[in-house]
Amino acid sequence: MKLFAFTTAEKRAEYLWVLRAFDHARANYVVLLHAADVARILDGLAGDDPAGQLGAGDVTPLLEQLHVWEVLERSYDGTRAATLAEYRNRHFVYQFSQAGYQVFRAVEDALAARLDDASLSRLALPDLLADMNDLAAANRAADNDLVYRKLNRLDATLSDMAGRAAQFYLTLGDLVRTTEITPETFMSHKDALLTHMREFSSDLSRYAPKLAAAIALVEDTGVETMVARAAASDERVFLGIDEREADWRARWAGLTHWFVGSEAGLSESERLREGTMSAIAAVLSLLRRVTETRKGGVSRESQLRHLAGWFAATPTEDAAHALFRAVFDLGRPRHLSMVHPDADIIPDTRSWWEAQPVEISRTLAETGRPPSPGLPARVQRNEGSVRRLREEQLTAQRLRAAAAQSLARGGVYERELDEAETDVLLSLLNAALTARVPVSGRVKSSTGSENGVKLTLSPHSESTVVRTARGSLHLDGLQVSVR
Repeated sequence: MKLFAFTTAEKRAEYLWVLRAFDHARANYVVLLHAADVARILDGLAGDDPAGQLGAGDVTPLLEQLHVWEVLERSYDGTRAATLAEYRNRHFVYQFSQAGYQVFRAVEDALAARLDDASLSRLALPDLLADMNDLAAANRAADNDLVYRKLNRLDATLSDMAGRAAQFYLTLGDLVRTTEITPETFMSHKDALLTHMREFSSDLSRYAPKLAAAIALVEDTGVETMVARAAASDERVFLGIDEREADWRARWAGLTHWFVGSEAGLSESERLREGTMSAIAAVLSLLRRVTETRKGGVSRESQLRHLAGWFAATPTEDAAHALFRAVFDLGRPRHLSMVHPDADIIPDTRSWWEAQPVEISRTLAETGRPPSPGLPARVQRNEGSVRRLREEQLTAQRLRAAAAQSLARGGVYERELDEAETDVLLSLLNAALTARVPVSGRVKSSTGSENGVKLTLSPHSESTVVRTARGSLHLDGLQVSVR
């Protein structure tokens, strides 16, 4: 579940904008991005959102953390390095991992989801019937590619219809169970809602037998032959032919289960039609409940009027307070006075009955006192540890500088190098060999002066041997000079 960690991180908005930049580049057929590329895309993509105003320096740690969470994959890009130092800085490029892209799409779909666009796919039923007949004809004609395309389209259409139906009935259930529905809101949508469900139920009853007959027609042409042809044209190369055949066989079984009932129970289309009829009954029940509350005198408005009458009939003020506590169970309210930050939007002369609410801090609401930042926390410093670490660092630098000077004076051949000299030699060799050309690596003295130590690698007709405290170092065709 660490793939979803960016959704709960402190900088979740920044992480989301970085991933949107990768998605934008992916839509333009660009897969690999550097930190500077991400920053450039965000300049035109984020607009005025402060979370998307990120420079290359801000993007780099975000990319590294997304790589740790396995949302992005990282690779080297040595072509961006102009010098040896830049090459050693390891310029990275990033791209979506397969699972990371699916996680990002799931988050984006959840953020873009709307509860008011739920609907039943009534117009998908004629397409299903036409594709089913075309599938039978393609199987008889031994057209592998057409069989694959028709099966794939049937599976996608049916999956979309099932998903829309599930979302529609979930939204409808929330509507029926709510206690906050107003008569005006419900009355404005009830006719369209009932008509939509009745038309879907009618079309489902009309097309279900035709689809069952079309499925039987396809099965007469040979199900196993059809599955083999679809698997042969399936381009999922990382799946074996047996796995592809098993997948398409399972999909076809799901298609038939939707429209052909079994001895054990009803088909899914029949269950969907019954669910639609039950939903129509629930909407009619809600309609009756709304109209009865408007006519029967038990609406929330009438309840509040009765409660107001009880308050008016209380003999004393203490009795009124007791009734209030019994009904609402609220504590004593705090009376606060605060002006809006922008006096041009809401001037302080406007009545609080007409003005919008002003946000207040939790401290002010609970204690009646304005919030304060408090005293600054004391910085804890361990002076002894800092001093000890600095002394160790300086000692190591002095030893390394002394070993470098000894290496320059005595050379590397005809003697055995000690441990410190060996470390300096290996670090210089690493710097020189990384360039892949006869170049020099340099380790300056700890004093910062310019008289450092220089190692030069040059071609040699024979192999050379450097004896060290760790053993012999053989250099094939190379000669080392240190000065």
